[in-house]
Parts: sequence; structure tokens; C-alpha cells
Amino acid sequence: MSKQTLILLYGGRSAEREVSVLSAESVMRAINYDHFYVKTVFISKDGEFIKTQEFSKTPSDSEKLMTNESIDRSHLIKASDIYEKDAIVFPVLHGPMGEDGSIQGFLEVLRMPYIGTNILSSSVSMDKITTKYILSTVGIPQVDYIVYLEGDDILQVISQVEEKLVYPVFVKPANMGSSVGISKATNDKELKDAIHLALKYDHRILIEQGVSAREIEVGILGNHEIKTTLPGEVVKEVDFYDYDAKYIDNQITMAIPAHISEDVMTKMRNYAQKAFKALGCCGLSRCDFFLTNDGQVFLNELNTMPGFTQWSMYPLLWENMGLHYSDLIEELVKLAIEMYEKREAHLI
Repeated sequence: MSKQTLILLYGGRSAEREVSVLSAESVMRAINYDHFYVKTVFISKDGEFIKTQEFSKTPSDSEKLMTNESIDRSHLIKASDIYEKDAIVFPVLHGPMGEDGSIQGFLEVLRMPYIGTNILSSSVSMDKITTKYILSTVGIPQVDYIVYLEGDDILQVISQVEEKLVYPVFVKPANMGSSVGISKATNDKELKDAIHLALKYDHRILIEQGVSAREIEVGILGNHEIKTTLPGEVVKEVDFYDYDAKYIDNQITMAIPAHISEDVMTKMRNYAQKAFKALGCCGLSRCDFFLTNDGQVFLNELNTMPGFTQWSMYPLLWENMGLHYSDLIEELVKLAIEMYEKREAHLI
């Protein structure tokens, strides 16, 4: 049986590029090489496409992918050169210019099947503010928030925050993930500093009410037939996990499944499926919730390309459901082909 070609796109221009490298290296080792031939393409921080390694069998643990620190431009290619008939693309890209619909649009123009959700849903789900607007229309509970747009009177927004919310609050760039650019503010000075930090990453800023809560996550898989996992918990040892704690120091402990009531589990899984449908998603997503001390459930965000590192929640959630890492990748490929065929069929 001939192998399918799977092209791993990784790196990218966003501040989450290092997470992408970690995810891609985990994926390339987890793939069933009886079924797939793997090609890797690195996108540099400057947006260059560089052809990197190819694998016909599981690479060794010492095999590393190219990064911006080890870049070799001798294999530079045009972006469109990634096209290969019948190949499937796995865009293991996080953040802007990877998870926001841009790369998805590029791949659709090339007429290539790709893993993950479509252009519009990627774009909408990437923007935390737009996501909140949409989910509020279908009755999914979320924490209170204030929006700051670059150019607004910052003192007026701080006044609004102090009128409608209670410190601490969390300040987030609307279009970043992996805790990049996120700060906790406990007073007006910290809030002002947090807004300025967030503005380095986006011109749209979300200021959310801080809550004392457990962080619970649900994995989602499917196109029209949607499956969800039992929830898993990020067990917190500090108030807030920043980027380094999540991806560099690996200071995260997970409980899978989460130690919560069956009623709360059911509620979260239903909300996750409802959010996935409301945002028009397909393929995969991870839905993140807050569970407060008094039992309230709030949807925090929906991530359309969750991390795929060896300690990432999404693959571990499916492992707990009996779907192993390599089988999960194969299921994602099937879903990608199914959606590609549907998109092509709609072009009548």
C-alpha cells in the first residue's frame, strides 16, 4: 500500500513560534510511518518557507527540526512550492499568521487538504473578543469583561474596569494564545502597564474579570459528527501560568479525567460542542473552562489548533478516551480529506 504524504508546516511569524516547533517535533515522532511519508517545511519569523527534513520512518529522539536559531536558507522555496498532488498539510502553527485563517486561506487557494478548522472559524475563534460576542448569542456563560481598542482613552477604560469589574483582572491580546502577552493586574498602575504590554501583540485588548477557579479543558474532534472528551484539569500551583511555565519549565500538572462531578462534566462537554458548532469549527479544537469555587462554569476560550507537544492536554485527553496519539493523527487526516472534498463539491 502506498503511503500518504503528510506535510508538517511549523514555525511561523507569531510569538508562539517556539511552541509550534515543540508541537511539530512531537507529531513527527508520533506518526505511523507504515501509513505516512512526512515532509517538513519551516516558516521563519520573517515569513520565509524553507524545505527541511523528510522522514520515511520514525526519527530518532536526537533529531531536531530547524528553528530560527539554526536556519539554513539554502533550501528556501516559494510558498506555493509546498503544493503536492494528494498530499495533506498539517499546519502545526499557533497564533497569528497560522491559526487565524491566513494559512488556511492560502492552502485552500492551493487546493490542498489541511488538518484543522476552516478560514472563517479559525479567524473568529482566534479573536477572543469576537468569540465572546458570538458565544453570548447562544447562551454560553463567560466571565465579565471590558474591551480596549488602541487609540481609546486608556484612563477612561481603566475607570470602566474599576466601575464594572473587581481587581484582580487579566489583560489579554485578543489574537494571541499560549499565555503570550497576558498579565494579571491588581491595581490601576498594573492595569495600565498590562495594557501597554498587550498592545505589543495586538491592537485589540480584552480585560477580563479574574476569578478564583480551576482550569478544566475538553477536547473536541469531528466535522459534522462531533465527539468530546472527558474533561481534564490543569492543576494550579500558582495563580497564573505564564508562557515559560507552560512550555519551557513544564511546570504544569494535569489530572485526566478531572476530579469533578458528572453533572459538571456533562455541562462542560455540552457547552464545548455548542461552542464548536456556533463558531462553525471542524476537525479539532480544545475548549477551556473555569470552574469556580461555588460551582459556576465559565467558558474561557476555544483553541482551534491546541498544542501537540508530548505533555499537551489535547492529545492526552484523547489518549484517556482510548484514541492513541498516532491514531488521533490518522483521524485528523481523514477529517481533513472529508472537509476538502466537501469544499470542492460546494464549488458548483
